Amino acid sequence: MGVVCSAIASVFSAIGRGLMAIVSAIGSVINAIIGGITSVFVAIFSCLGDVFCCRCGSRRRGAR
Repeated sequence: MGVVCSAIASVFSAIGRGLMAIVSAIGSVINAIIGGITSVFVAIFSCLGDVFCCRCGSRRRGAR
């Protein structure tokens, strides 16, 4: 009887590890998507900041 319980426990343990791997993979994908979206927004706001502060396309002038 102990062998049967051990086998059932092993099956449930394997199922649990499989479910945790799936949840971890989904979390990693969501984390990558959010990181990409954040990078795009940072690039957009950086470009807008350069335009509004007149740093876009201007040449540096030397001191006279």
